[in-house]
Amino acid sequence: VQVPEEYVNDGQIILNITPSSVRNLIMDNEGVSFDARFNGQPHSLYAPIAAITAIYARENGQGMVFGPDAGPTQPTPPEGGRSDQHHTTQPAPDKPVSNKPQLKVVK
Repeated sequence: VQVPEEYVNDGQIILNITPSSVRNLIMDNEGVSFDARFNGQPHSLYAPIAAITAIYARENGQGMVFGPDAGPTQPTPPEGGRSDQHHTTQPAPDKPVSNKPQLKVVK
Protein backbone atom coordinates (compact mmCIF):
# COMPACT_ATOMS: atom_id res chain seq x y z
CA VAL A 1 0.00 0.00 0.00
CA GLN A 2 1.31 3.43 -0.92
CA VAL A 3 -0.46 6.20 1.02
CA PRO A 4 0.68 9.22 3.05
CA GLU A 5 1.52 7.67 6.45
CA GLU A 6 0.53 10.75 8.44
CA TYR A 7 -3.13 10.12 7.50
CA VAL A 8 -3.17 6.47 8.58
CA ASN A 9 -5.15 5.82 11.77
CA ASP A 10 -4.99 2.41 13.52
CA GLY A 11 -3.54 0.85 10.38
CA GLN A 12 -6.37 2.15 8.17
CA ILE A 13 -6.95 5.13 5.93
CA ILE A 14 -10.29 6.36 4.65
CA LEU A 15 -10.13 7.96 1.23
CA ASN A 16 -12.81 10.16 -0.33
CA ILE A 17 -12.32 9.37 -4.00
CA THR A 18 -14.40 11.74 -6.12
CA PRO A 19 -13.75 12.88 -9.70
CA SER A 20 -12.97 16.39 -8.43
CA SER A 21 -10.52 15.20 -5.76
CA VAL A 22 -8.32 12.76 -7.69
CA ARG A 23 -6.47 12.49 -11.01
CA ASN A 24 -5.39 9.48 -13.05
CA LEU A 25 -7.80 7.12 -11.28
CA ILE A 26 -7.21 3.50 -12.29
CA MET A 27 -9.29 0.66 -10.85
CA ASP A 28 -8.58 -2.83 -12.12
CA ASN A 29 -8.24 -6.42 -10.90
CA GLU A 30 -4.85 -5.63 -9.34
CA GLY A 31 -5.67 -2.53 -7.31
CA VAL A 32 -6.69 1.11 -7.17
CA SER A 33 -4.27 3.94 -7.95
CA PHE A 34 -4.65 7.69 -8.30
CA ASP A 35 -2.99 11.02 -7.65
CA ALA A 36 -4.38 13.32 -4.95
CA ARG A 37 -3.41 16.21 -2.72
CA PHE A 38 -3.22 15.98 1.05
CA ASN A 39 -2.89 19.33 2.79
CA GLY A 40 -1.84 20.82 -0.54
CA GLN A 41 0.94 18.29 -1.15
CA PRO A 42 0.67 15.96 -4.18
CA HIS A 43 0.80 12.19 -3.55
CA SER A 44 0.51 9.11 -5.74
CA LEU A 45 -1.56 6.46 -3.98
CA TYR A 46 -1.86 2.74 -4.62
CA ALA A 47 -3.82 0.04 -2.82
CA PRO A 48 -3.81 -3.58 -3.97
CA ILE A 49 -7.26 -5.18 -4.04
CA ALA A 50 -6.35 -7.41 -1.06
CA ALA A 51 -5.76 -4.29 1.09
CA ILE A 52 -9.18 -2.73 0.42
CA THR A 53 -11.59 -3.60 3.22
CA ALA A 54 -14.71 -1.66 2.17
CA ILE A 55 -16.16 0.62 -0.46
CA TYR A 56 -19.24 2.70 0.23
CA ALA A 57 -21.09 5.79 -0.89
CA ARG A 58 -20.68 8.58 1.63
CA GLU A 59 -24.04 10.05 0.59
CA ASN A 60 -26.09 7.09 1.81
CA GLY A 61 -23.69 4.65 3.48
CA GLN A 62 -24.47 1.87 1.01
CA GLY A 63 -21.60 -0.29 -0.10
CA MET A 64 -19.83 -3.53 0.54
CA VAL A 65 -17.26 -4.98 2.89
CA PHE A 66 -14.58 -7.30 1.54
CA GLY A 67 -12.67 -10.16 3.09
CA PRO A 68 -13.31 -13.59 4.59
CA ASP A 69 -15.15 -12.21 7.65
CA ALA A 70 -17.17 -9.64 5.73
CA GLY A 71 -20.60 -11.26 5.90
CA PRO A 72 -23.74 -9.46 4.71
CA THR A 73 -23.15 -6.21 6.61
CA GLN A 74 -22.92 -2.64 5.43
CA PRO A 75 -19.76 -0.66 6.14
CA THR A 76 -19.95 2.04 8.79
CA PRO A 77 -19.26 5.53 7.43
CA PRO A 78 -16.44 7.39 9.21
CA GLU A 79 -17.07 10.10 11.80
CA GLY A 80 -18.32 13.19 10.03
CA GLY A 81 -20.26 11.06 7.52
CA ARG A 82 -23.95 11.71 7.35
CA SER A 83 -25.81 9.24 9.57
CA ASP A 84 -29.25 10.80 9.15
CA GLN A 85 -29.69 9.42 5.64
CA HIS A 86 -32.28 6.95 4.45
CA HIS A 87 -30.84 3.57 3.55
CA THR A 88 -32.37 1.27 0.96
CA THR A 89 -33.01 -2.12 2.47
CA GLN A 90 -33.02 -5.42 0.63
CA PRO A 91 -36.26 -7.45 0.65
CA ALA A 92 -36.20 -10.83 2.35
CA PRO A 93 -35.36 -13.64 -0.10
CA ASP A 94 -38.80 -15.25 0.24
CA LYS A 95 -40.68 -12.02 -0.53
CA PRO A 96 -41.33 -10.87 -4.10
CA VAL A 97 -39.18 -8.01 -5.32
CA SER A 98 -41.10 -4.83 -6.13
CA ASN A 99 -39.95 -1.77 -8.02
CA LYS A 100 -40.99 0.51 -5.15
CA PRO A 101 -38.13 1.81 -3.01
CA GLN A 102 -38.07 0.32 0.48
CA LEU A 103 -36.63 2.85 2.90
CA LYS A 104 -35.74 2.63 6.54
CA VAL A 105 -34.74 5.59 8.71
CA VAL A 106 -31.44 4.92 10.46
CA LYS A 107 -30.58 7.18 13.39
